[in-house]
Amino acid sequence: MNFLRNSIITGVFVVLSVFSFAQSKDFKAVQSLEIFHSLLRELSLFYVDSIEVEKLVTTGIGSMLESLDPYTAYIPEEIAGDFDIMLTGQYGGMGALIKKAPGGVVISEPYKGFPADKAGLVAGDKILEIDGDATADMDLPTASKRLKGAVGTTITLKVEKLRGNDTLTLTLTRDRIRIADVTYAGLLADSIGYIRLSSFTKDGSRDFKNAFMALQKTGALKKLVIDLRSNSGGSLDEAVNIVGLFVPRNTEVVASRGRIKQFDRVYKTKELPLDTEIPIAVLVNNLSASAAEIVAGSLQDLDRAVIIGSRTFGKGLVQTVRDLGYNAQLKITTAKYYIPSGRCIQAIDYSHRNADGSVGQIPDSLIRPFKTKNGRTVYDGGGITPDILSEPQSYAKITYDIAARDMLHDFSVRYFAGRPTIAAPEDFRLTDEEYNDFVQYAAGKPFDDRTTTELLLAQLEAAIKAEHLYDTAKAELDTLHAKISHDKRSKLLLFRPELQQLLENEICARYYYDEGRFRSMLRHDNQAEAAVNLLNDPEAYKRELGIKN
Repeated sequence: MNFLRNSIITGVFVVLSVFSFAQSKDFKAVQSLEIFHSLLRELSLFYVDSIEVEKLVTTGIGSMLESLDPYTAYIPEEIAGDFDIMLTGQYGGMGALIKKAPGGVVISEPYKGFPADKAGLVAGDKILEIDGDATADMDLPTASKRLKGAVGTTITLKVEKLRGNDTLTLTLTRDRIRIADVTYAGLLADSIGYIRLSSFTKDGSRDFKNAFMALQKTGALKKLVIDLRSNSGGSLDEAVNIVGLFVPRNTEVVASRGRIKQFDRVYKTKELPLDTEIPIAVLVNNLSASAAEIVAGSLQDLDRAVIIGSRTFGKGLVQTVRDLGYNAQLKITTAKYYIPSGRCIQAIDYSHRNADGSVGQIPDSLIRPFKTKNGRTVYDGGGITPDILSEPQSYAKITYDIAARDMLHDFSVRYFAGRPTIAAPEDFRLTDEEYNDFVQYAAGKPFDDRTTTELLLAQLEAAIKAEHLYDTAKAELDTLHAKISHDKRSKLLLFRPELQQLLENEICARYYYDEGRFRSMLRHDNQAEAAVNLLNDPEAYKRELGIKN
């Protein structure tokens, strides 16, 4: 009897404890919300200057979510349209990139086949007015918003043409603008196809499938290079569909697992594949992330492709969009994804922060080995490590600075203005005279012409002075300065090989759109060359995948 009584008392205590704990959590949440509401009321009533409460709340929400991870984000009504564009890759507009310039806004790059392109607008054309309103004092976000609008509506532009400097008034009808995820597809060699995928937006797998089938129709396709470099990801479903083109139907590609069971899901291929035998090499780099890593990682785990390049970004987190009411949304991290070997490639541990709030990579001690289908060893916790490491071409500091200041683009527009045609991207080369024109142009522009060596020497000199050794080392420092210091023109000639490559890529884009840029880039692409060399060596390809003869 005492045993039964004690058991009942214990059970009641446990139930009350659980209930009390739940109440405690709910109470603390309500308490925090009431404090937050009171704080806002006090600020709005008594702060020394007038404040915008809505802006303050948005700032507070942003800071709160930043403490979790970079991918959980608040989407207020005013930017919901931009978020939809990011997800779908489409919007209503004229189809051109623009940038601010003195006296208005300038077409930076028209998209092939869309209203701006069909109306004859080219890079360098200046938009003076939008629907009668001058753009001289219009900021770029305002101009961009004015150019976008509902599909089928019209927009009137007053334009100063790059070629001829004529001023025209054009009326364009806005269209649905969707930039295909496949930015270029073609043949790298006689039998090696190449598809560059820039993102994973809605219908991106359809773009990829169409590109692959077009290559098949040439009759030449025997091997394939998939380029996922600098692809930051997007739709997980589109990634699964692309993998499904090359593996049997009902193959598991990825699984998501979260704290809430409703977010646990296994993603398998649904359609019959197009080709389960074609040898595949996948190119990746440190900016390949999320859905791009799912494609690369699952093809690696399934031993369906050889991965070439540098280690990927390491984003193994899944986001879900939740409605908050008032047309606001929350993009929230709800799960982690796991590719076929069972590994998660998330590289940064946001759940365990340092004392200063910073985060770090998952330590090597916690990284675990997994096995691919053929028994090769792969690892979790740090992105996708390529089967063949191949670092991209590196550039001098001066080259990065010139590119960042848009000088390559601006010179390409000047070049385009004076020449109606150029050779095909695969054959185009700047002459000595043309490169010297660029040197003269660039030398007159402000840019940081200090090399990395010069910066390091300046740091060394500062350290020597701080330690009172300058008088002793002055002669050697002067000699070093004399050997490594050059004027702008000399440096532009010194780094001509890499600057000319990038300049030719940009010029090709003016005449052949984005496709021309990539066709030109592939001429100097050491990672693409590594993929071609591997695919042309069947025995090496089999060894990389652990295939035994």
